[in-house]
Parts: sequence; C-alpha cells; structure tokens
Amino acid sequence: MIEFIQVEKTYPNGTVALQNINLTIGQGEFVAVIGLSGAGKSTLIRCINRMHDITSGTLNVDGTNVSQLKGKEIRRFRRRIGMIFQSFNLVTRITVIKNVLVSFVPDLPMWRKITGLYTREQKLKALEALEKVGILDKAFIRVDQLSGGQQQRVALARTLAQSPDIILADEPIASLDPVTAHMVMDDFKRINQDMNISVIMNIHHVEIALEYADRIIGIRQGAVVFDGSSSQVTKGILDEIYGGKTEEIADRSEEKSVYVR
Repeated sequence: MIEFIQVEKTYPNGTVALQNINLTIGQGEFVAVIGLSGAGKSTLIRCINRMHDITSGTLNVDGTNVSQLKGKEIRRFRRRIGMIFQSFNLVTRITVIKNVLVSFVPDLPMWRKITGLYTREQKLKALEALEKVGILDKAFIRVDQLSGGQQQRVALARTLAQSPDIILADEPIASLDPVTAHMVMDDFKRINQDMNISVIMNIHHVEIALEYADRIIGIRQGAVVFDGSSSQVTKGILDEIYGGKTEEIADRSEEKSVYVR
C-alpha cells in the first residue's frame, strides 16, 4: 500500500510542486496520473521511491515512512520499486540481456561487479523477464539495433528482473508511435494483472490512460482535483483537470483524437 498523508513538495527555488496530497493506492492497482505539463505528475511518482524528498507530510509504502530511510535502507527500499523512464536509460552499445542483468548489480559482491560475471540463476531470471515482454529472441542483439518500442520493452524487462512490488512509469510511451505505444501498454497491463504488481504511470495520452488504467488521478497545479475510476471520467472532469485547455489533452496519435467515456 502507498499512502500520501498531507504531502507537500516545494523546490528550493520556491516552486510548489505538490500541495496537500492525500492518496491511498492499494497493491495491484493500475493508476494513471494525468494533467498539464508542470502540474506535478512526475514529482508525485518520483516521491514514492525517494527520487524527490517531500517537504512536509507523510509518505508510507507498506507501513514504512519513506522520508525516514537513510543510506543502505533507501537502496534496499528502491529494489522493491521499478522505475521506467521515457528515455529508456539503456546502454545501447551492449546486448539486450546485459542491459537486463544490470538490475542485479546492486546485489553483486565486488568481485562480480568488477568482472561482470553473473550467476546462472540471474541469467535465467533475465531471460524469463525478456520472455514476459515478448522479446526473448532479441536477447543477444545490441540495443542500438532495436526499435524504440523494443527498447522500452528491454527497460521493462530490466525492471521485472528485480521482482518489484511496484512499477513507476514516467511518460513511458511519449516517444513511441501509436501502434507501438499500445503494444507497450498491453505489456504493462498484462504484468499488472498476471503478477499483481502495482503500476503508477504519469501519462499525457488521455485516451490511452482511460483505456488501460483502472484508476485516474488528475493533478492541477500540484493538487489532486480528481481521483476515481476511468469509467467516471467525463469531458467536464477533463476540463477541470486541464483548466479547459482541451488542446493540451489531445491524444498524441496521428488522429490527435480524445476519447472520453
């Protein structure tokens, strides 16, 4: 369980990114966080794994007060939380499987880190993770030979290999074409349902958010203005989240269409 209790975040320059956030996210939920650029979406999810520290309030993950963690405690805590970025964060000059094996580096003894030798069990886990996202056949191909969608699947496999309880995704499909974006979202949905892994995703594509997420959290100027199921989202709610700026929520596909239930 993830619990925000009166959480606020103010950056050193005085920018208020989050204000009075009160949320509870249960294990196994698929949550999409939507809102204008700069509304606080990325800050919200990055506070969960301590990429950003909150300014006030309490943030608990499975009863652990995240703000009180220090040093090795933070590193151990982050092992339970996978993070997917828009930019993939892969080493493109090495093979797919080596990128996935990177997820085990924090747990390796120093001599294995230096030599780059992994155990048989770790190699099997890496291959299993690649199979789960449908690119096992690409295991020994260099990452720079893959498409953008395939690279995002490598990043997802790398996260799965660490057996996380939670996956945080920061604009994971922003740089993908519409067809590939749906394929990647299918992977997220399948992993969420089959493995009961919580998925919290910051996403600009409203149509895709409504199609895949069970729950929508709308952020405007750092505050939660909507929290409910995707089936409850209407044109009026989107106008409230986006301040009536409907051009900002047009789905970034070739058709630039907006889907509202």
